[in-house]
Amino acid sequence: LFTMEGDGYIEGGDVLMEAGKVVAAGANLSAPGAKVIDAHGAYVTPGFVDPHTHIGLWADGERDDTGDGNEATDPVTPQLRALDAVDPVDPCFAEACRAGVTSVATGPGSANVLGGQFLAMKTHGRSLREMLIKEPLAMKAAFGENPKMVYGAGGKKPATRMATAAVLREAFYEAREYMEKRAGKDADKRPAFSLKNEALAKVLRRELPLKMHAHRADDIFTAIRIAKEFGFPYVIVHGTEGHLVADLLAREGAAVIAGPLLGARTKPELKNADDGGAGALDRAGGKVAVATDHPELPCRFLLLSAQVAAQNGMDPGAALRAVTSTAAEICGLEGRVGALAPGRDADVLLYEEEPLETHRKPFAVFVDGRR
Repeated sequence: LFTMEGDGYIEGGDVLMEAGKVVAAGANLSAPGAKVIDAHGAYVTPGFVDPHTHIGLWADGERDDTGDGNEATDPVTPQLRALDAVDPVDPCFAEACRAGVTSVATGPGSANVLGGQFLAMKTHGRSLREMLIKEPLAMKAAFGENPKMVYGAGGKKPATRMATAAVLREAFYEAREYMEKRAGKDADKRPAFSLKNEALAKVLRRELPLKMHAHRADDIFTAIRIAKEFGFPYVIVHGTEGHLVADLLAREGAAVIAGPLLGARTKPELKNADDGGAGALDRAGGKVAVATDHPELPCRFLLLSAQVAAQNGMDPGAALRAVTSTAAEICGLEGRVGALAPGRDADVLLYEEEPLETHRKPFAVFVDGRR
């Protein structure tokens, strides 16, 4: 068992599941009347957690302008919710599940400076009601080339990195002023209800982290600077040049969701992409998870991404944690998924070979205790 808790490994172990939860993981477990699944010789892991995707917002074959992940009409749209766009019967969910990815974080793309709210969900089911883990999960922000390309080309701001930072600051200053005035005793002086500002208030109150899309090292530190200025929790997404400043990021205590680790350098800010980047962040003492950024890389290749990280210098244990327990922790889901531990969801995978060495899919997948 790769429990991803404590020492993380139990040879000849058992997992006891009941009512969709892990009751225990250890050696020589028993329970009267329990159904026994003989997994002798198998390698058992928690279901994998993809901490950053857009699955369900762009169906296979859809172009960027036909999907539902980018509301490219306004650079500030924090009031948007992935909940209102995810298609839970997209076949990519079933493909991900068969490949062992049982939980995903999904939400808006990076066209806007503030794109909207992410959620976390299981990959098995037919409706969000039965698949949802947490909503809202995080607020999405984007730095670098994407907002510039979307708005600058049409003569709108942001057309520069300076404007992107200014747009973000302005939105949070406005939201903070809104919060203060809404809390005033004189009802006549309170501003009208604003869905935008209410959404940003959740970040300012530290109820939601800001997932900040940033590739270049300078964009990463602009993102951190603004997060520290307003005092809200944050996560760096992609962090393509993070390996160039890994020690500095570790000193900041910045969590990074790296990926996609497979694919071409399709834009200038990816020029320093390195297969060993996630490993460099881990060795520096940083907290790092690995993601596919589906549909940039399909969700079903999440384990392959962890294998690539391990093959390029990442500690194998850290690479497996990067798609299980660390991924769950960075997403704020450590109480639900990412480990075979009491109280966690009974999301369990059975492999014929060691997960980081196999070329096969799991031969059994359990989601919430159901095979």
